[in-house]
Amino acid sequence: MARTVVISGGGSGIGFAAAETFAADGDQVVLLGRRQEVLAEAAEKIPGAAFFPVDLTDPRATRAAADFISQQYGTVDVIVHSAGGNGVLETPVEHADLLEAIAHDWTLNFRLNTLTAVLLTEALKERLVDGSGRVLFISSIAAYRGSGRVAYGAAKAGLHPYAVRLAGELGPRGITVNVVAPGLIDHTPFFGEPMTDERLQRRVEETMTGRVGVPSDVASTLHFLASPAAGHITSQVIQVNGGAETSH
Repeated sequence: MARTVVISGGGSGIGFAAAETFAADGDQVVLLGRRQEVLAEAAEKIPGAAFFPVDLTDPRATRAAADFISQQYGTVDVIVHSAGGNGVLETPVEHADLLEAIAHDWTLNFRLNTLTAVLLTEALKERLVDGSGRVLFISSIAAYRGSGRVAYGAAKAGLHPYAVRLAGELGPRGITVNVVAPGLIDHTPFFGEPMTDERLQRRVEETMTGRVGVPSDVASTLHFLASPAAGHITSQVIQVNGGAETSH
């Protein structure tokens, strides 16, 4: 039986790869994101996909998206939170004062990476199917060791305790909540401009597999965590980074 899978940031990168993976399994995917043209183009490539343009940092807009999903599908089986970014693709804002610039950077990263996931989850959690519902967050290796943009790593790390609390709240309903933390993933718009060959090689050398990740690596992990086989896995952070960062 087809499931309803809601994917934020579903127009590109990991979100789009996840949408392709779930749709290939017969699921109905609903793509959310801010850029209507990107969503429309992505939906055309995925049989049966629907899309709804929305700024998930806006509570009212998020409520409108949740109402659309509820009216069209009734219930939700899986939520994949792939919306986010480190701010490099946002419109630059000049600040004369250093503290104002820092406040903008941290607030922007929190809104893009943490608030989007929290608002969408809270708007849809009562619609999740009891017994088999899944909530899946995309974090980052930066949540463990920081990055060039510290605010990004901190914002992603903020998803971890939220996922733990949510897992405890939804567990009695048979709903699992997990986080996937990728390392460097190629073929995404994350960095804006391509990495230099030198920097890319350094990142490859950090791995134990001798390569950077691709969106399908993460999409396959998300698909497994949403499957019946992962029904007893919850409140976990699963790292997908080729061994560049390990948990012991």
